Parts: sequence; structure tokens; C-alpha cells
Amino acid sequence: MPLSVPTFPTCLESQARHSRRKDARPSELLAAALDLFVEKGFAATRVDDVAKRAGVSKGTLFLYFPSKEELFKAVVRENISGRFAQWNDEFERFEGSTPDMLRYCLFNWWERIGSTKASGIPKLMMSEAQNFPELAQFYEHEVIQPGNTLIQRILQRGIERQEFRPMDLTYGVVLVLAPMLFLAMWRHSLGNGCSCATQLDPHLYLNAQLDMLLHGFTSTPHHPHTPPETLP
Repeated sequence: MPLSVPTFPTCLESQARHSRRKDARPSELLAAALDLFVEKGFAATRVDDVAKRAGVSKGTLFLYFPSKEELFKAVVRENISGRFAQWNDEFERFEGSTPDMLRYCLFNWWERIGSTKASGIPKLMMSEAQNFPELAQFYEHEVIQPGNTLIQRILQRGIERQEFRPMDLTYGVVLVLAPMLFLAMWRHSLGNGCSCATQLDPHLYLNAQLDMLLHGFTSTPHHPHTPPETLP
């Protein structure tokens, strides 16, 4: 019986595997960091734990991200702020009505952000921003301002096309954001511990919020600054 000769990886094969592993490390570190930031918060997350979960040494982590703050910023850019260029491009190319655009905005946010671990980042920022003002400024610049601007453009488009009535755009933006933020907060807090009877169906919830945004509570126009009629 002929003897089989064991094969060993060539130098080039080993280098190729090492290169692929090296290229994957930043994404592996970002995924591990996202998990831990959402689970523990920013203050309680240690870079040692991120490195361990990613399967690398702490020294390797610092080769890619010089501090925990820079690691967090990279997580935000990877999962949220890095998407704004694509979202703005979709806005420019959208050919449907503005109500359809608003619907697309809400449900697209849910599919790409809300239903993922990244939806824990807004909750983290709301709870820890006061203790980390530099990160709060970063988040405002990278996420809040571009997000507000994009939603304002959607509402302005609806007004210009006479699909929406004139409104205070500053607070119109807040009204659109509020249901998304609530759903993110719910998912990462009470939503994990409530009974089935009080759970939210994200799609039904967003549909209800969209109906409210587009139609309001009343069936006729309401002028909030008009004093109510006095009863006899």
C-alpha cells in the first residue's frame, strides 16, 4: 500500500490566510464592541473584554483603535452614521409620493437599525451622554444633525408638493423621530421583560404611528392657537 505523503501549507498559503485574518480583525472588533457596548454601556465596557470576545489581544485592538472612545466612534460610524450617504442618495432618487417616502423611511430604519443590535446605541447615548460630553458632541455631529436634516428634507418635500400642510419643521422632525426612538428604547429595556400581552409588534406599531403622523387625531383641520368656544 503506497504511503500517503502529508501536505503542509506553503509559505504563500500561510501568508494569504494571515492576510485574510488581519483584514477581518477590524470588523470582528467592531462587532464585539457593539455587543458589549449595548449589553454593558460605554463606561462598564473594558477594552480587554472586547479583545477577548473578538479573539485577539488587547495590543492588537490598540493597533486598530487607539482608545475606547475611538473604538466607540468607529462602532457608530460602522452601524449608523456611515449609512447617511446611501440614505441621502435614496432620497434624491425616490420617485414616489412623500407619504410613501415617509413610510419607507420608518420601515427602512427598522430593517437596517431598529431590528439590529445597533438600536441599542441611542439608548446608550441617552443614558451616558452627560458623563461623556465629547462622545455626546460626536454623536450629535455624526448622527443627530444628519438624521434631523434628512427628515426635514422629507417633510419640506411634502410641503412643497402640497402633500403635507405647513408645519414647524423643527418639531415635525421630532414627531417623526419620537416613535423610532421609543421603539429602540423599548426593545432594549422593558421589551425584554414584559409579558406577551404587553409586547409591541414593531411593524404594527410603526404603521399606527405613520397613520397618526399622516392623519392626526381629528378628521378636520385644527387650529391649536384658536381659543375654544365658551359654553353658555
